[in-house]
Amino acid sequence: MPIIVNLDVMMAKRKMSLNELSEKVGLTLANLSILKTGKAKAIRFSTLEAICQALDCQPGDILEYTDE
Repeated sequence: MPIIVNLDVMMAKRKMSLNELSEKVGLTLANLSILKTGKAKAIRFSTLEAICQALDCQPGDILEYTDE
């Protein structure tokens, strides 16, 4: 897939665990795990906004486009 999810990179930079992010964003661990591993087919803007707010980052820090 040409869209790469760098959620794990941002979480490492902010020293935040999946559990902590789950609590701050209000998503289940299972849903965050699917997103983190790049298996998600879509993401809601409200979810992306909440993640960016919790990690103090921009959407481009989490999502990356690559030309395969």
